[in-house]
Amino acid sequence: MHIRPFQRADTEPVVSLWHEVGITRPWNDPHRDIERKLTVQPELFLVGVADQQLVATAMCGFDGHRGWLYYFAVSPQHQGKGWGHTLLEEVERLLVERGCPKLNVQIRDGATDLVRRYEQWGYAADGATGMGKRLIPD
Repeated sequence: MHIRPFQRADTEPVVSLWHEVGITRPWNDPHRDIERKLTVQPELFLVGVADQQLVATAMCGFDGHRGWLYYFAVSPQHQGKGWGHTLLEEVERLLVERGCPKLNVQIRDGATDLVRRYEQWGYAADGATGMGKRLIPD
């Protein structure tokens, strides 16, 4: 898998992948989320490509205090090959390069398999409750 920054031509394959793995939500328009990301640290929106096919994504950012990871996905046909870990390591490298001391990941309730996967990668629950408020409706 080759990792590179997102390009506009990746939009539909990215949105298709996000739908396929089930990480989209009705209240988040993925096309708008992509457009928003392209206005802030677009170099931190990564895709993984294998055999000329988009197979993975990671949208991350650094606010000067913490890093955040969103839309982290690997196509079901390519899971289990270590590509998710490889992509996550690249995200971590890019954030460390920017001086980011900690990366936060939000995992939806009930995704216990995903929690175990992140624990294998060195992540741990940090005793915080994620909360959000919609400021701009999609």
